[in-house]
Amino acid sequence: MLINHGVSETLRDEVIRASQGFFDLTEKEKMEHSGRNLFDPIRYGTSFNVTVDKTLFWRDYLKCHVHPHFNAPSKPPGFSQTLEEYITKGRELIAELLKGISLSLGLEENYIHKRMNVDLGSQLLVINCYPPCPKPELVMGLPAHTDHGLLTLLMQNELGGLQIQPNGKWIPVHPLPNSFFINTGDHMEILSNGKYKSVVHRAVANTKGIRFSVGIAHGPELDTIVGPAPELVGDDDPAAYRAIKYRDYMQLQQNHELDGKSCLDRIRI
Repeated sequence: MLINHGVSETLRDEVIRASQGFFDLTEKEKMEHSGRNLFDPIRYGTSFNVTVDKTLFWRDYLKCHVHPHFNAPSKPPGFSQTLEEYITKGRELIAELLKGISLSLGLEENYIHKRMNVDLGSQLLVINCYPPCPKPELVMGLPAHTDHGLLTLLMQNELGGLQIQPNGKWIPVHPLPNSFFINTGDHMEILSNGKYKSVVHRAVANTKGIRFSVGIAHGPELDTIVGPAPELVGDDDPAAYRAIKYRDYMQLQQNHELDGKSCLDRIRI
């Protein structure tokens, strides 16, 4: 959990309200942004990937590629402007976290930023809407998975539903007021040669009300080839993952069902 981050509570509340405003649009209006291409600038849908999911999940989503080019729906009024302000703040915050992580690995402060070409890096906004479910024990909002990318900045409304699995046991993540949950992604694990671990997490349904979560996945530039940093590889610590282009890894994950670290396992050496 991250507090004292400099993103105002007012802006956070505006993002949640704006998100609800989008999902309150008519289905026809929302379906203007339907699509199945991973790299569509704006994509509205349900579940994870209906072409590969054996079971549909209790979740609708809006995904927008917001950097290096900003994309967002024009409806409802003010939605795009609110998101643009929010993702700019998020990008500034992640830049500071990446500096700290670089230093913690014994690297130069801007190492990750430069090596991953973060100035042109991918920033994917994912707004999840989990409607109330009469029998939440029979469904899953999202199954166990890890995120692609370096770091995900996540906030959620007061209805919890995020769970993590640090020691093989699922525990709920209760949102602290005005806090962010920082999720370490697969590409931070790859780049650090396993010194940082991507976080296995899932989302469960509830009976109480609509849960919203707003995540911003920050990754390398799409054509950046990501492998373990040479400075972190040696005779006693060989490379644990093969290098792969970031966009290819994203497509690899999209083409398979979500299942823990199964995507990362495909590139382990």
